[in-house]
Amino acid sequence: MRARWLINLVLLLLVAGVGAFLYLNPQHEQEAPPSYEVSTLKLADFDRLSIEFPAKAAVVLEKIDGFWRLAQPYSARADQQTVQRLVSIVAAKSSEKFPANDAARFGMDNPRLKIKLNNEEFIFGIYNPVTGEQYVAYKDAVYLLSGLYSETAATQLVEMLDKSPLKPREEIAGFDLSHLEQWEEVRLQLNLDEHGKWQVSAPGAKPEQNDINEWFDGYWTKVRALSVEPYTPDRKESYPFVSIKLKDGKQVRFDKLQESPQLILGRPDEGMRYYFPADVGFTMLNPPVGLSR
Repeated sequence: MRARWLINLVLLLLVAGVGAFLYLNPQHEQEAPPSYEVSTLKLADFDRLSIEFPAKAAVVLEKIDGFWRLAQPYSARADQQTVQRLVSIVAAKSSEKFPANDAARFGMDNPRLKIKLNNEEFIFGIYNPVTGEQYVAYKDAVYLLSGLYSETAATQLVEMLDKSPLKPREEIAGFDLSHLEQWEEVRLQLNLDEHGKWQVSAPGAKPEQNDINEWFDGYWTKVRALSVEPYTPDRKESYPFVSIKLKDGKQVRFDKLQESPQLILGRPDEGMRYYFPADVGFTMLNPPVGLSR
């Protein structure tokens, strides 16, 4: 009996000793893989972006009043998130870094793409067949980076455009719908009063504030077009239109160019037109004002 007790005691002391050893001598953490910053540049440092593919005219974007705009091949509002994905290359990190002394090895002798941010140039070469990443040269080094930058740069031009019919910072104060066929008779107008409530001009209207707010939020504040393209107004044509009243006192006009099978709205002051699904387009131009028609 005593021998068994001694064995148990020895085992207990052994377990305690092992535990103390592990506690006092923790395993070394596994070393993290190396990470190299492509640059020390800041995203906010740039106001010009050029995308250059071989045998193609460069696409140029410029930041004006804090927002990116397409400058070439024509002027238009750009999708801010798309541009930011390209600019974010300055903050990219890579697990590999090579000296840029062998251009052919990485395909830099025949670049697939160049992205220029102000005077900083990033040159895109071939893809690594193992990782699927792309070799990108900046200054005197070559890095392996995600193909996301090339994919974003290769996006069709129209997909780089802002699909909101309103500019950033344009705040709506009201709608003049009286020049649309369905509202000509009642001369419909909606206006936000000083208390933030909607006032409807049509006699007999019984608007529910919640309904109008949901319409305004979903079909004007957050609405995005299916596609956007340049628009040259035909001065000989007279289109039905809606005027958006802004809080700064200005007005924005949208010509109704087509109602079916898609709603097409043209914005003459920006030279752009916006395509919306028929159901979305119908609701945009027909607010729930509580009027029996």
